[in-house]
Amino acid sequence: MKLYPVVLFLFATPIMFAADSPAPAVTSTSAAATTPPLQDKQIFRMWAGDAPLQHGQDPVKDIPTIQAFLPDPAKATGSALIVFPGGSYINLSMDKEGTKIAQWLASNGIAAFVVKYRLGSNNYHHPAEMLDGQRAVRFVRTYAPAWKIDTNRIGVIGFSAGGHLASTLATHFDEGDPKATDVIDRVSSRPDVQILLYPVITMSDDAIAHAGSRNNLLGADAPDDLKNLLSSEKQVKADSPPAFIAHAIADHTVPVANSDVYVEALEKNNVPVVYLRGPYGGHGFGLTDAWAPQCIAWLRTQKF
Repeated sequence: MKLYPVVLFLFATPIMFAADSPAPAVTSTSAAATTPPLQDKQIFRMWAGDAPLQHGQDPVKDIPTIQAFLPDPAKATGSALIVFPGGSYINLSMDKEGTKIAQWLASNGIAAFVVKYRLGSNNYHHPAEMLDGQRAVRFVRTYAPAWKIDTNRIGVIGFSAGGHLASTLATHFDEGDPKATDVIDRVSSRPDVQILLYPVITMSDDAIAHAGSRNNLLGADAPDDLKNLLSSEKQVKADSPPAFIAHAIADHTVPVANSDVYVEALEKNNVPVVYLRGPYGGHGFGLTDAWAPQCIAWLRTQKF
């Protein structure tokens, strides 16, 4: 395995968060071309009716949604990042790895959309999570022109198991079905950048796989071919999007080797990657000055 140096960055400037405000009611969308209204904190159902594989009507457990966090129009860069909180595919860290991340992005001029995706704890297994993630990318891209977002500057950012989902989207994507009745299904699900924080990556390597995330996503008795399919280090392609990755070397929950093998695969396929591998604490450090300023600087190089 390739060894990576320890990288430590110290910054004096604190990260500022926007104040929380109540979220409005959930907005349903349709398969028609009508653009839904967009306002800060707006929550959307990503499918007008039931989502694929949906087996209930519980608004928390069964209905995937996406919530918008918008920048000040004077600071807006015309780019967007779709946020996937972690939680081992059993729950979602919606505040620490969702709202706070979205507010930070919006404060830097980037529109952010936090996804509430379905979970193994609610009896949703692959491909439900991937379908929710792909739909989120297509959803934002479909309405991007009306929302003053560049369709070629839509990326993903994910944490822990949410990082696995983000990496899945960066390795399993398509250009859309031009004949689809639903206009959202006609557009590409490929993210333009991927940002992964302490991500779960492998499902096949027992020595470093996060067993909880794997069991919740794939089930306890998943066959090897399914484990390989959802091992992102085995699915990187030459057209996978540029990556920014940060992982703590002392992460005893999701070993840093997950990011190591993914970075190796990216480099092997000539996919540009910035990798911060350092003493950032343990798992789940969230938004910190150890990686956030470098990430914003990198996003500027990607024209975000």
